[in-house]
Amino acid sequence: MTSPWVQRIALPVALTALLILALVSLSVGDLRLGLGQIWDGLFFNDQLAATVLWKIRLPRLLVAMLIGAALSASGLVLQAYFRNSLASPGLLGVSSGAVAGAVVVIGAGLAGYSLMVVPTASVVGALVATFAVVILARRGASTERLLLAGVALNALLGAVTSYVLSSFTLTYERNAQIMFWLLGGLEDRTWEHVAMASPIVLAAALLWPLGRPMDLLSLGEREAQSLGVDVRRLRRWMLALATLLTALATSVTGTVGFVGLIVPHVFRLLLGPEHRRLVPVCLIGGAAFVVACDLIGRSAGNLRLGIVTSLIGGPFFLWLLRRQA
Repeated sequence: MTSPWVQRIALPVALTALLILALVSLSVGDLRLGLGQIWDGLFFNDQLAATVLWKIRLPRLLVAMLIGAALSASGLVLQAYFRNSLASPGLLGVSSGAVAGAVVVIGAGLAGYSLMVVPTASVVGALVATFAVVILARRGASTERLLLAGVALNALLGAVTSYVLSSFTLTYERNAQIMFWLLGGLEDRTWEHVAMASPIVLAAALLWPLGRPMDLLSLGEREAQSLGVDVRRLRRWMLALATLLTALATSVTGTVGFVGLIVPHVFRLLLGPEHRRLVPVCLIGGAAFVVACDLIGRSAGNLRLGIVTSLIGGPFFLWLLRRQA
């Protein structure tokens, strides 16, 4: 049973952790900045610190926070949708669809026309992937059918990505871009990328009204329906929001796995199943987790973010399997 004092301090602790990690993220790098220099740089009293902060570190930090919140919230929704704590954003092929969309336009040489081409293709790929899964599993649209359709689509989209890598004539620059999307990262993120990821804030805000219906859905579809929940409509909203959050995150940073598995699962263990309590904590906790993973990667020889989250998430997933066996 969850302790009441843990529930009370969870959000303040998550906010404090995020603030500390954000300050560390702004301070470390080739040019180390103290707290005073960060303060002066933020208000342009120190021109060198201001250049480093406003052109390099602040955009990277904000993108990390936004995609961490998005992936964590998406994982929370999907775990409620499937009533399975092992569910994650990659389950339905959403991440694979986003990456496949980006890889196709990069391989075709279209990425150079505009900064928005690749993110747009990524979002479209994610939406098409989800739509395809729902169509494949339409008869009854049961959880099991959706899971199986997601597994099949993941394999198909992986084959599309492999085909582009093996059959297209790729320049060094295009190959590097594709590898960025496959590995996931925060390198060279700018204010344009922050703007691309900013709809995450609105999408995440839409989760709050769904908290109570998601609680009822966890009791079972029949029970939720008997309590006045339009289950089919609720499930459509949940799937749409989870897809949108994952697509927006992937469109800016590429594949970043396991965030949507680890963060909501840990907070569900700590705080219990009530979603109106879980939503804000998962948003803040997801942001803090990705910022922490980025710091680990930067400290370990500039490892890509996707590699760090996979190194943490792989053992965590195996532990979950063993725990539930």
